[in-house]
Amino acid sequence: MTMRDDLGLAVSGADADSLSHYQTALTRFQCYVGDPVAEVDAALARRPEMVMAHVLKAWLHLLGTDAPGLAVADQAYRTASALPGTEREKAHLAAISELLAGRWHAAGQVLEDLTITWPHDSLALQAGHLIDFYTGQQRLLRDRIARAMPEWREGQPGYHALLGMLAFGLEENADYAAAERTGRRSVELQPRDGWGQHAVAHVLEMQNRTEEGVAWMRERVEHWAGDSFFQVHNWWHLALYHLDREQVDEVLALFDGPIFGGRSTLALDLVDASALLWRLELLDVDVGPRWQPLADLWEAHADSGNYAFNDAHAMMAFVGAGRGQAIERIFAAQRRAMAEDNDNRRFTAEVGHPLCLAIEAFAGGEYAECVRLLRPLRAIAQRFGGSHAQRDLLDLTLLEAARRSGQEALARALANERLQLRPRSPQTRRLALRVTEVRGGRATAVP
Repeated sequence: MTMRDDLGLAVSGADADSLSHYQTALTRFQCYVGDPVAEVDAALARRPEMVMAHVLKAWLHLLGTDAPGLAVADQAYRTASALPGTEREKAHLAAISELLAGRWHAAGQVLEDLTITWPHDSLALQAGHLIDFYTGQQRLLRDRIARAMPEWREGQPGYHALLGMLAFGLEENADYAAAERTGRRSVELQPRDGWGQHAVAHVLEMQNRTEEGVAWMRERVEHWAGDSFFQVHNWWHLALYHLDREQVDEVLALFDGPIFGGRSTLALDLVDASALLWRLELLDVDVGPRWQPLADLWEAHADSGNYAFNDAHAMMAFVGAGRGQAIERIFAAQRRAMAEDNDNRRFTAEVGHPLCLAIEAFAGGEYAECVRLLRPLRAIAQRFGGSHAQRDLLDLTLLEAARRSGQEALARALANERLQLRPRSPQTRRLALRVTEVRGGRATAVP
């Protein structure tokens, strides 16, 4: 049985009830709220032959980057592949097949071609957008969505999600005015759009508009928190504003509360927790015993080796907690990853592995070695994914390693560079003062 969804796309094996559950799941995924998997399962309980329900279930388990999700996604893919489907549905399955095999770039290209032909396939646009994010495809983060926008009109289901994705792509390409305007419109149309909320948060972070950032997040918390499965990352953005304003008590309260208090085991949530504690450590903030429970949760991911970005953040937790065996498990997983024939081999070899070595060196007090390892990564760090805000951690670590290793000229140069980009940042000015040379008892301020 073939029906059409609310954008006119053919959906194989559906009836009215299963299609309703599917579209509810898709809406929840677009906003990052509720339990889209439960809605997909409800659709499949009604119509096990509904191809797009299996497709959405596969994407939901693949795009979280958690290794255990691969088995669920693979089963959904195999079941759907045995069913009759449309050309569009088969293209989704082709992309899923590529990602199951670790071929991130190939999966992104299949989805790119799919949405050129069917620009109203919002699931393909969202899956492709997330793949672009995970693989550091900066231009495609914007252009994949920009190509489809003229085919859409305001009022169509999911239009807000396109605006949110476009806003993030514009921000990652430094078009901040357009990004902010587009992101704000996204949440005007759908206040619960967590991705649109986060796109504006990125703009305010990159422009050091921290007071506005705190207001943007705190005044809208009822919309982006609650049952959102993206809320930890948005809480992390709020914590960055407070950290930049040197409000450490606020940062620690956010870590102990919504960022890590729920003890989420999802890799994406653990990434944010690690990144925040590492930033605090770089500033010589005593984080107490917080590394230990975080490392406990990372232990389940130590052998995965399926996404280099996660490995680096697991390494931060393991060195912070002094987990020597877990550190070796990360390196062993990376060696296996670098022997594979997939895209994570390159993510790991070019960025992830040397970054993990640099993190280990920093934790061990080998600051000059950390500098040696980090300097070549700055220009290519986008290859293992993440946003500009997330990858800023590499710059912060390099600056502190240069300072601690006594490389004063390099540390001053890096501080000067940062001041040019973030002149209104209290934290940046504090970092600059930390690398000030003291001669004759007098400090010469960094300009």
